[in-house]
Amino acid sequence: MSSPSEPTVRPTLTPTQQRAATIARELQSVICAGLESLEQEQGSDARFLADEWTRPAGGGGLTQILRGQVIEKGGVATSVVFGELTPAFAAQLPGTGTSFFATGVSLVLHPSNPYVPTVHANFRYIEHGERRWVGGGADLTPYYFFPEDKQHFHGVWQRHCEAHPGVGDHERFREWCERYFYLKHRGEHRGVGGIFFDNLVIDPTQPGHEERLLAFIRDGGLRFLDAYVPIVRRRVGTSFGPAQRRWQELRRGRYVEFNLLYDRGTVFGLKTGGRTESILMSLPPHVQWGYCEEPEIGTPEHELLVELRRPVVEGEPA
Repeated sequence: MSSPSEPTVRPTLTPTQQRAATIARELQSVICAGLESLEQEQGSDARFLADEWTRPAGGGGLTQILRGQVIEKGGVATSVVFGELTPAFAAQLPGTGTSFFATGVSLVLHPSNPYVPTVHANFRYIEHGERRWVGGGADLTPYYFFPEDKQHFHGVWQRHCEAHPGVGDHERFREWCERYFYLKHRGEHRGVGGIFFDNLVIDPTQPGHEERLLAFIRDGGLRFLDAYVPIVRRRVGTSFGPAQRRWQELRRGRYVEFNLLYDRGTVFGLKTGGRTESILMSLPPHVQWGYCEEPEIGTPEHELLVELRRPVVEGEPA
């Protein structure tokens, strides 16, 4: 048995592993093409920079980075990684033993205009021993709160869940997202939510269950552009100045705090010997922290905090 630091010969993927990896690459291609088209609409010729990498302990991936006019910094990454977990980390994950396989697509887009929200999404397939499951979701992090943007984003994911009866559970996944993307040390939601799901276990005794779960994450990835692009088009032409930009950078600080303190994907990537630069692509290019700064009541900035400081949904921890 090889240790996580030793080179591992690439194994032949099982049909399910291959299917999941193909889905991840397909979603990356579709999403990147859509975002490049969005940049072109705004007169930008920005293109994704493709950065392929390998993981010495087994696997690798493709990270695509965009620095454009609409998206100040965006990343859409796929990976296929496998090998052995440390016993300590294996004990923290559902499943048995120390062998694992994981593949998926993950993206974070940080826009230039403060009136355009940051967005995150990921769709993944994981094996740990005999246990196999899917997870993922999408969430929206605005810097200025517009109820119609929240309504549109949630509506797309509600329709997604309704299109997959027996797998999609919008109310459950929406509340799961509320609990997961919550900064407990701040008493604030990271954003206005979306959906989040994890450990949707493939039941081999249910005919077609595996395919239904894989179809659910594939369809979710294909719906991402419908969920986000209309919001961008609605807000990208809004004028802003240094004050709005500074507010955006202050709020980006909360995004950084969540990803470094709580995000499971970040922890999983770092503890399985993933590529650090690709894992931390989620961090914004410009960010700042103030000290005890609170906007005046009645300002648009304060309206955002009213939304983000709403009570967290009660229930089991995400």
